[in-house]
Amino acid sequence: MKKLSIILGKTVQKVTCLRGNGGSALPGLVVERTNRNFVREVLGKLPHGVVVVSGTNGKTTTTKMITELFESQGLKVFTNKTGSNFVRGVISAILKDIKISGKFDYDIAVLELDEAHAVKFSEVAPIDYALLLNVMRDQLDRFGEIDHTAAYLQKVAAAAKKTVILNREDPRVSKIEAKNTAFFGLSDSLIKEFPSDDDLLTHDKKKASKKTALVTLEKLDSKATFAIDGKKYTTPLKVKGVYNAYNAAGALAIVKTVLPKSKTDDIIKALANIESAFGRGEVLKIGETEVELLLVKNPSAFQLSLTSFVDKNHDYMIAINDEIADGRDVSWLWNVDFTSLKTVKVTSGTRATDMTLRLKYDEVKTDATIEDLKQALEKFVNTGKNPKRIFATYTAMLELRKIISGKSLV
Repeated sequence: MKKLSIILGKTVQKVTCLRGNGGSALPGLVVERTNRNFVREVLGKLPHGVVVVSGTNGKTTTTKMITELFESQGLKVFTNKTGSNFVRGVISAILKDIKISGKFDYDIAVLELDEAHAVKFSEVAPIDYALLLNVMRDQLDRFGEIDHTAAYLQKVAAAAKKTVILNREDPRVSKIEAKNTAFFGLSDSLIKEFPSDDDLLTHDKKKASKKTALVTLEKLDSKATFAIDGKKYTTPLKVKGVYNAYNAAGALAIVKTVLPKSKTDDIIKALANIESAFGRGEVLKIGETEVELLLVKNPSAFQLSLTSFVDKNHDYMIAINDEIADGRDVSWLWNVDFTSLKTVKVTSGTRATDMTLRLKYDEVKTDATIEDLKQALEKFVNTGKNPKRIFATYTAMLELRKIISGKSLV
């Protein structure tokens, strides 16, 4: 049955590619309908099993970090590089690499899955390890209340056969139960720098957890210091943003759990060379102008991005869309403190006017409000000689990337 599914899936995949739809999930859908056990049959045979990365923020870059850290240890890693969060997307990715004979030449799978689809994945595929990053008020029009989202992660944790790594500092994630749990966390001195969703709403002072963490982010300045197995390791990071430094702690915890005999010094050295995923601190060029794209999806993500990326040496643009993939409700912008921004050169996107109004309440000057992203980008890059930074929601980021790709190599 598996061989027939592979032939059928590859045939559909080839046809969709010929029709110019190379990223189609249709091959996965066809296989999913004809053989419900396909993913379990393929991934269940991997020597080091399956790692699922889930949570509201940071999945893409964290999955990339874990993948490259495993590769640095000599493992062949299967991952959903396109970031498709559907089971059929994972199947389509498998079909690209699996042989007609059924040979699938990988040692481990590392898969990024959003909360709801991770639950669906657990119903049809094996999960050996899970890294659960956070729960925030992101796209509540898709998943419902925040506690409902946390319940999805609880189901994912319950399905994990070996170990679940939890964010000790997230109040909803840290209390998730599983057969075997471990934690990644922050030092007491860094707690206040990483507000959870509840912190932004209540402004209560966060208390340090007493649960022992497998990996702790101890210090963060020009370099990051991690505490692992009673020893401290300091390294520069190419991934940008304070939140990515913390997600790196989660990535390290997963790698040390799966490969407990690996040399930590070697893993830290590999971590130093990993760069951000696309649209997550990615620097592109339009002519001689550098443009940095920063994805923002919810209050905590935006607040941490402002903490990480606001300085006097850059010009800023904010692009807010309200498409389904962004979340229709943009009222979350009122939970972000924008006072670190003195001036925003351009606001853009379908909710540009809402963004300008929000900035006005924080006494932040907006030079121009232009809904059309292409026009806004043209205005922005031709304003001053400073390098540029754009905070953008998901669909705005993708559209901006597409526009920039016509002007430079992306």
